[in-house]
Parts: sequence; C-alpha cells; structure tokens
Amino acid sequence: MTDATSPAQAPSPRREIDLRAVAPFVALAALLVFGALINPNFLGIDNLSNVVTRSAFIAIIAVGATFVISAGGLDLSVGSMAAFVAGTMILFLNSAPVEGAVPTIALGMAMALGVGALCGLANGLMTTLGRIEPFIVTLGTMGIFRALTIWLAEGGSIAMRSQELRAAYRPVYFGNVLGVPVPVIAFLVVAALGAFVLYRTRFGRHVMAVGSSEDVARYSGIRVNRVRTITYVIQGLCVAVAVLVYVPRLGAATATTGLLWELQAITAVVIGGTALRGGVGRVWGTICGALILELVGNIMVLSDLVSEYLIGAVQGAIIILAMLIQRSLARR
Repeated sequence: MTDATSPAQAPSPRREIDLRAVAPFVALAALLVFGALINPNFLGIDNLSNVVTRSAFIAIIAVGATFVISAGGLDLSVGSMAAFVAGTMILFLNSAPVEGAVPTIALGMAMALGVGALCGLANGLMTTLGRIEPFIVTLGTMGIFRALTIWLAEGGSIAMRSQELRAAYRPVYFGNVLGVPVPVIAFLVVAALGAFVLYRTRFGRHVMAVGSSEDVARYSGIRVNRVRTITYVIQGLCVAVAVLVYVPRLGAATATTGLLWELQAITAVVIGGTALRGGVGRVWGTICGALILELVGNIMVLSDLVSEYLIGAVQGAIIILAMLIQRSLARR
C-alpha cells in the first residue's frame, strides 16, 4: 500500500526519434545490403571508393544548396554555374601571367572561387533586392551561365593546353592522402564546415529563422535580405570548390558540363531531410543523400534490373518519392 502523502512518481520522459533525420541513413544501409545481394563485387573497396569519389561533386554543391533551401530559397543554376566557372578557370590557366605549375594552379583556384562567389552574389541580390522569386531568377541565370559557357567555348570545348599543368593538377582528383581519395577529403571538409556554420553559429540560427518565417525573423531584428544573399554566396563558393575537384578529372569544360547537377543537388538535399519549404537543414543528411544517388546509379550499372540510360528518370522519381515521404513523416 502506497503512502498517500508521497509524491506521485512522474513517468520518465520518452525520447522522440526524428524519423526524417534517421530515414536517409536507413535508406543508405538498405541500399548497401541490396547492392551486395545484386552483385558480389558491389561491396568491393575499389567500387565503393569509386562511388564515394564520384559523389563528391554533387555532395559539395548540395551542402551549399542546404543553406539556400534552409533559408527558403532555391537555386536551379548550379549546373550551368559549374560549367561557367570551369570554363573561365581553364581559360585563365591557359593564359596565366605567372610562371610555374603550382603558382598558376593556385591562382586559377582563387580566381574560380571568386567567380563562383560573384555568381552566387548575383543570384542573391536579384532575389532579395530585386524581389523576384528564386525559381525565376535562377532559371534565368541557368540559361545565362550555360550560354556564356558555349560562347566561351565557341560551341566546342575548353581544354587545358599545358601538359605540365595537367600533370600537376591531376592529383587533386586522382590522388589520395593516407589512402583516402582527395575528392572525399574535400567534401568531408566542406560538410564539416557547413555543419559547424549551420548548427553552431548565429548565422546558422538566422538561416533557420528566415526559412521558418521571414516576417518573424524580420521582427526579431534579423536582416533577412543579407542572410539570404549570403546563402547564395555560399552556394556559389560550394560550386567553385566542386569545380576545383572536377576540372583535373577531364581537364576540359564543355556545354554539357554540370548538366542536371541542379536536379541531383536538390534531390540530395530533400533525401537528406532538409525541408524544401525552409526552416530545417541537415548537412550530414545531405551528404547521405548524395551517396544514395550515386549508389543507385552504381547499382543500375552493375545490374540489369533497369537500363543505366534511365538514371535521370530514376533520380527524378526519387525526389518525388522523397517529398511524399517527407510530408508523410512531417504530418506524423
């Protein structure tokens, strides 16, 4: 018999699990198991290393897209921007005013980062100061960047002419540090910096606040236009970093460089659990989403279940399915 005067024992609080945060990692694990069942070579070190390395471009760009989307924006120009930045960088390398391969490449990288930041700044200013919908602005700049690339290439391709530069630049994509491919190190560093800024800084909290409610953020003293513009600059810088890793792979840029990268980047962000309406951003989920996309393509190549020519169609279906699942989990 319990003492009536003793305080009632409060039930221990149950820790809720955010299914939207966990789902991408569960899907990744399921894909790994499925791939191993389809082809015994799937889990080989060479194959998985190739998958992770190839996903680096989209993973880096998608980190920037996480900032833009978390703040309630959208950028459809990242693929065309990548082609434009790559083209201008290679043209600079072909006519660099400095001597020596390493100084030339370093200067070309700095120039590419500057061009990417300026492209992002242009998108941000037109969206905020021009008060134009991000969809319209970035749809327009997508066409502009692609057309400028075709014009610079004169309808063909822009290739690095110096074999010395190619040899010196090659390790940025094909090299490794302690067995880890350089592109993998690059996207892990970008993801770690992105996660720190988004989760641990005042700017990151402002990004979430702006994406959740622009009016409430403005009444709270947050400079909404500046925050959103900076997210587009971050997106431009991430595109430039992806280009730095991409250029030594082929040593050239063409009109098709970066084609459909915007679809893959947005899909990776949505798969990772970032809310497309803004207010919720998950950087590591985005990285997981990029890996999922590359794994799906790899499984299609290693198996005969679906033609590898339908990779774009499968990715389009994935983003629709991911949105349906995200909304279902949000309602729950």
